[in-house]
Amino acid sequence: MAMAATLARRRAAALLSPSSKQLHSGAKYSWILSRGFATGSDENDVVIIGGGPGGYVAAIKAAQLGLKTTCIEKRGTLGGTCLNVGCIPSKALLHSSHMYHEAKSSFAHHGIKVSSVEVDVPAMLAQKDKAVGNLTKGIEGLFKKNKVNYVKGYGKFLSPSEVSVDTIDGGNTTVKGKHIIVATGSDVKSLPGITIDEERIVSSTGALSLKEVPKRLIVIGAGYIGLEMGSVWGRLGSEVIVVEFAADIVPSMDGEVRKQFQRSLEKQKMKFMLKTKVVSVDTTGSGVKLTLEPSAGGEQTTLEADVVLVSAGRTPFTAGLQLEKIGVETDKIGRILVNERFATNVPGVYAIGDVIPGPMLAHKAEEDGVACVEYIAGKEGHVDYDLVPGVVYTHPEVASVGKTEEQVKTLGVEYRVGKFPLLANSRAKAIDDAEGLVKIIAEKESDKILGVHIMAPNAGELIHEAALALAYGASSEDIARTCHAHPTMSEALKEAAMATFDKPIHI
Repeated sequence: MAMAATLARRRAAALLSPSSKQLHSGAKYSWILSRGFATGSDENDVVIIGGGPGGYVAAIKAAQLGLKTTCIEKRGTLGGTCLNVGCIPSKALLHSSHMYHEAKSSFAHHGIKVSSVEVDVPAMLAQKDKAVGNLTKGIEGLFKKNKVNYVKGYGKFLSPSEVSVDTIDGGNTTVKGKHIIVATGSDVKSLPGITIDEERIVSSTGALSLKEVPKRLIVIGAGYIGLEMGSVWGRLGSEVIVVEFAADIVPSMDGEVRKQFQRSLEKQKMKFMLKTKVVSVDTTGSGVKLTLEPSAGGEQTTLEADVVLVSAGRTPFTAGLQLEKIGVETDKIGRILVNERFATNVPGVYAIGDVIPGPMLAHKAEEDGVACVEYIAGKEGHVDYDLVPGVVYTHPEVASVGKTEEQVKTLGVEYRVGKFPLLANSRAKAIDDAEGLVKIIAEKESDKILGVHIMAPNAGELIHEAALALAYGASSEDIARTCHAHPTMSEALKEAAMATFDKPIHI
């Protein structure tokens, strides 16, 4: 009841705020509520270009709200980068490679004797592909269940209410809609002078399909994706060297947690060359030769590898949409500019996910999609970009939500920090997997939680209790006084909360 009341208050406050009044009654945005829904057989209420996490979720939600909906997807399979060549296949390989690593290095400690353990790369890739195939078919089933029309092809704007689609079977059709949402996601960011061939120089897509374990893998970029894919092939036997232009890995991560995380990866034999830039790449030989130099300039060195993974981030994918033809505004790096209701400057055209500012994460895109179609349907949507969890799916995992200690310091807020090591957690010790910690940052006077950072085997699951706490303005004492089942790793979060406002029990 209390949560429902809180949501009701938030919605009421949003409706009464000056910015919301402008959105609801201002002339600039009056078209949002006045366009009405389609009644003709050929016109949709909502057309979505892109069938990734943002697009397909928006399509299903729109249909659930009673809107006639069509989703256009160029790939021919739904789920976008995430499901086809991103989040899902990478997690499949992370799990499979972790199982191999455990069998090789940890089974004996648990009294399990295995005479020999071998890697079967084709079988591992087949398991990954099977998981992807089943999930993409599952989304198609959800489209049928919710009566979403699915058009396979490349869409481009003819007008703010018409999309021309070059279908994958070689034809062409025009899809009309009252409201059109751009949800085309992002693509791999290239680096000057480096040509990705997906064989010797690969993107994350190629790294998911290497036919054999490379003896040496060089990863350019120490972000989420690079460290995850480096972990996969490192566990399977590759020597992994990570080259990073910046001074730190994962720069968005809390500094204290980052240091522990890097030490953990180094114990797993991952090597780091920080403050280093790639000057050139030579593929004339049998392998790949990189010329490197310090980021600030200096003496050049060379490094050879069998495979190079380019993992320098992602860029919005809007190529061929003909946004300029209808006058949609973008920023200098190609992101589509939208207001609080995901509306562009062109009436009837919206954008969500990786093509707009904000974290380039699948779960953020999903939230965008739901909120956007709720606004279109005349309801209230909500996404809090300050509370989008981030997870690195290595082992141990690292997850965070809210602010880092560095960000809190910059804001000049007085704060307290509570930490609890997994070495003192009974469940972690029982399963012999106790590397990591939980760190909570809370405002000093009110004890309101400002950020939570977790390094643990299942940090990606543990973080959501913290996300919910931040969403409702909870204090560290609120978590500390909530009964947690024993023995669980969740107790580490409870103990860190106790350490924040008082004292922990088990350390």
